[in-house]
Amino acid sequence: MRRLQANGFLRHIGALAVLLALLVLLAPLTSHAAAPMGFDEARHLLNRTSFAANVDDINAFAKLSRAQAVDQLLAWTGTYKVGTPPPAWINDFQSPRRLRAMSEEQRKVAQREQVQKGLELRGWWMTEMIATPSPLTEKMVLFWHNHFVSSLQKVRSPVLMYRQQLVLRKHALGYFGDLLHEVAKDPAMVVYLDNASNRKAQPNENFAREVMELFTLGEGNYTEADVKEAARAFTGWSIDPDSGDYLWRPAIHDEGVKTVLGRSGNFDGDAVLDILLAQPSTAELVVGKLWREFVSPAPEAAEVKRIARMFRDNRYNVKVALRALLTSDAFYAPQNRAALIKSPVDLVVGTARQFRVEAADALPFVLASRQLGQDLFAPPNVKGWPGGEAWINSATLLQRKQLLDRLFQPQDRRAQLMAVNAPAEMQNGGQQAGGEARERFMRSMASVRFDEARWRAQFSANEPLMTKVLLAGEPVAARPQLQGMEQLRQLVLDPSYQLK
Repeated sequence: MRRLQANGFLRHIGALAVLLALLVLLAPLTSHAAAPMGFDEARHLLNRTSFAANVDDINAFAKLSRAQAVDQLLAWTGTYKVGTPPPAWINDFQSPRRLRAMSEEQRKVAQREQVQKGLELRGWWMTEMIATPSPLTEKMVLFWHNHFVSSLQKVRSPVLMYRQQLVLRKHALGYFGDLLHEVAKDPAMVVYLDNASNRKAQPNENFAREVMELFTLGEGNYTEADVKEAARAFTGWSIDPDSGDYLWRPAIHDEGVKTVLGRSGNFDGDAVLDILLAQPSTAELVVGKLWREFVSPAPEAAEVKRIARMFRDNRYNVKVALRALLTSDAFYAPQNRAALIKSPVDLVVGTARQFRVEAADALPFVLASRQLGQDLFAPPNVKGWPGGEAWINSATLLQRKQLLDRLFQPQDRRAQLMAVNAPAEMQNGGQQAGGEARERFMRSMASVRFDEARWRAQFSANEPLMTKVLLAGEPVAARPQLQGMEQLRQLVLDPSYQLK
């Protein structure tokens, strides 16, 4: 009996030893996940998700674990409401029929009004990005704007582009499937990808092709036959020319049997979208794009597949995918820090938020972003802005430096420099944007203010902390003898300031 008891005791000891060994091995992982992030990780997280990280937020998030910090960011998106009043004309849809009935002079006036409304629409969104209490929401709206691409240049209706913006906002951190279904019927998208002219007698394949190649499956995951059959399913999705609302036209819909990705039936457009959502490649395409937006230029295939499975298994819940990305070891890996180039919007909005820049009008920021290559509501083509290294070339790098250099000049010198470097559409009397455009531009430039003393106060004369907050990496050319505005100008002109 004693012998059996001893053997049992030894077995328990052995099992306990194995358990202790596992706990020792897992302890670093457990403590790492639950431990406070610390300053550097908090700064990295906020710099990627908030346009710019400020000292108070960094210090607050530094006390949280990775999971707690990301959950806090995601929670803020759920309570966020747009605070910037929209333009006054958002319900004034101008019918194409009305435009066609105008005289040549009336059309010229209408075109100038449209350009002015386009600037106001861009200013509305830029103002919201700078002022928002939930920058992650705005970053996701911008992400979807560059995923479900349409452009004011082709849609030619600021009202429809504004309505599309509301669709993107509604689902920005919701369910991708819901967003896909709604944006596919969005009038701006219907116009942009020519689905209004898609009818059973003469199918137009533009939307069917782009929804597969760019919005869901990605290249190589469908055939030309799939595109042709899907185009038939989307016939009848149109727009009311008088109201600008989505309009279902059953008389031009193809009621025949279609075969898409191996499945056959009397599919309509919604059924085809559901077929696309059922494919693993759809989740992988979206997660891959989110990875390039938030983590690094080169997605890790195994991690993308892992997160994509979670994304798809949770009904394409965007928050699930974001939480997995932003809490991953890859996100915080040293090689992935200071690895992304700021887009023009990142640079302009981030600088305005970081330095608490005040302006009576967002027009200078709108035009600055346009000059640097990112014109809101006007991506270059259906593929959107390519991003990454494409943001930087000899011309845009010089323009970035000129913008930052002008901003950190004394007030009178800044206004003078801005006048000399006014964008082309604001020159020659502002003919392209209305007769008063240049005057408005000059007034708005003169209103741009940066209170250096108030901004520096948050650092309590801790200059190394200031550098650590402003730059994603080590400064390339530090000159500690500089002081005041010269020191700030040196920091923002450092190549590290262009990274996140």
